[in-house]
Amino acid sequence: MNTPKLAYRYFGGEGKPPLVLIHGLLGSSRNWVSAGKALTDKHEVFAIDLRNHGDSPHRGSMDYAELASDVLGFLDEHNLEGVHLLGHSLGGKVAMRVAMESPERIASLIIVDISPREYPPYHQRDFDAMNTLPLKEITSRKDAEARIAEMVPDWGQRQFLLTNLIRKDDHFEWGINLRALTDQRDVMRSNSIAAEGVYAGATTFILGGQSRFVLPEDWRLIDRHFPKARIEVINESGHNPHIEKREDFLAAVFRHHDVDRSARV
Repeated sequence: MNTPKLAYRYFGGEGKPPLVLIHGLLGSSRNWVSAGKALTDKHEVFAIDLRNHGDSPHRGSMDYAELASDVLGFLDEHNLEGVHLLGHSLGGKVAMRVAMESPERIASLIIVDISPREYPPYHQRDFDAMNTLPLKEITSRKDAEARIAEMVPDWGQRQFLLTNLIRKDDHFEWGINLRALTDQRDVMRSNSIAAEGVYAGATTFILGGQSRFVLPEDWRLIDRHFPKARIEVINESGHNPHIEKREDFLAAVFRHHDVDRSARV
């Protein structure tokens, strides 16, 4: 397996238990800058860029076996054992797969607003907007935003997508591997773990109360695959509680280590 050397951000906390953060689809390690610094109170914190995202290498494929292998390669490269793994959305699905494959490497798991199941197509309009943006014609980020505004009406989502747009010499280009991500959309929305998979370690699912990514009927799936899981709901948050409700999110992460595993919140 062609395992790339992943790019990452290091937030500090040397000597404390290691915590590795994994971003969601079309995101990068920059999504964790605010929360990552705060988490160094109790952890040595690393935030990785998945393949085809951020500053990590580009590859033509990215199934969950490959994504998990990339993360395990990162742990090997940095001699990390007893890792607390925290993943958001796509990163949560990757974290689940890593924990299932190598539970002896993982001290605990925190999954943010994603469920262990297959998802219907999503981000379709985002991908369409990004793929149709005429990169050779745009003159500024403001110009790029105006051109995708009709397809991506939400201002915050437009800003998120355009964090992947970089200027190179006299033109703009996508920093992500947009072709591979577009081609692999169906793979990424599939279930990352086997139907019989179980991770018996300490696990917390942090959910956005205004998000539809984890439905009430998913809770039984969570129980089946993660028998020691707790579920915390941040009622006023959508899909990105680490950004939308940062203080509540941090409190939930810090509680992760201090509560009865049989509890539900």
